[in-house]
Amino acid sequence: MTLPTKVKRKGKKLKRIRKNWDLYLLILPVIIYFIIFKYVPMYGVQIAFKDFISVEGILGSPWVGIEHFTRFFESFYFERLLSNTLLIGLYELAVGFPIPIILALLINEVRNRYFKSFIQTVTYAPHFLSGVVVVALLFLLLSPQTGIVNQIIVLFGGEPISFMTEPEWFKTLYVFSGVWQNMGWSSIIYLAALAAVDPQLHEAAEIDGASRLQRMWHINLPSIKPTIIIMLILQCGSILGVGFEKVFLMQNSLNMSASDVISTHVYRTGILGSQYSYSAAIGLFESVVNLIILLMVNYMAHRVNKVSLW
Repeated sequence: MTLPTKVKRKGKKLKRIRKNWDLYLLILPVIIYFIIFKYVPMYGVQIAFKDFISVEGILGSPWVGIEHFTRFFESFYFERLLSNTLLIGLYELAVGFPIPIILALLINEVRNRYFKSFIQTVTYAPHFLSGVVVVALLFLLLSPQTGIVNQIIVLFGGEPISFMTEPEWFKTLYVFSGVWQNMGWSSIIYLAALAAVDPQLHEAAEIDGASRLQRMWHINLPSIKPTIIIMLILQCGSILGVGFEKVFLMQNSLNMSASDVISTHVYRTGILGSQYSYSAAIGLFESVVNLIILLMVNYMAHRVNKVSLW
C-alpha cells in the first residue's frame, strides 16, 4: 500500500469522525466505563500467578507461576465443581434458551391488544423480583410441611418431598425458577425482531392458504434467526458463569453435592478463607474457558449460518 493511499484513508476516517462527532460523543461514556471498570482491573489478574501478600502489594508478592492452577486441578473438589457448573449451564441453555423464543412467537400472534399487554406484564413482572424473594418463594411453596406442592402430593396419596434439601432436585429447581423469572424479559429482544418482519410476507402466505402455525414456522422464525444465533453465542459464552447469589441462597449442607459450583467455591476460598491468589486463579480459569467456548461457537455459527459476533 502506497503512502498517499494510507493518508487518504486516514483523512476519510477523520472526516467521518468529524461528521458524526455527536454519535461518538454518545458512546464515549460507555467506552470510559469499560476502560475504568473492565480493563483497568485486569491489572490485578496477575495475583493468580503470585502468592499474594496484602502488605507487600501485587508487585511485591512473590511469583509462583501456575501453582494455584495446579492446586485447583488436583483438588478433591475440582471434578464436582466443574461438573455441577457445566451441567447447570447446559441445563439452562437447553431449557432457558428456547422458551423465551417460543413465548415471543406466541405473544406476537395475540391480536387482542389488551390481552397482549396483560400477558406481557404478567411474564415481565417476575424479572423485577430479587433472587432473595424468588428463593423465599421456593422455600414457601416447596416446604414439606406447609408447602402447597407437597400438600397436593399428599392429597393424591404420595409422600412429602424435601425439594430444597435433596441434591437431585437442585438443578431442576434452579433452572426452572430462573426460566419463570426471566423468560418474559428475555423475550423482549425477540419481540422487537418480530416487529421488523415485513407484513407483506404474511399477507402473501395467507393468500396462498398458509395457516398461522405455518406462517410462524416459515416466516417469523427464519426472520429472527440472526437474532437467535447472536443470543445463542452470547449465552454459550457464559455456560460456566453460573451466578453466585441464587445458588448460594439455595445451597445447604444436604444438597452441597449438587449445588457446589465454581462461584460458591471462589467465595468460600477467596472471601471467607482469604486465599486471594487461589480464588483469582479459579476465576481466571472460568473466564478463559468461557472465552474459548464463545470463540468456538462464534466460529461455528459463522461457518454454518454466516452470522456471528465478528
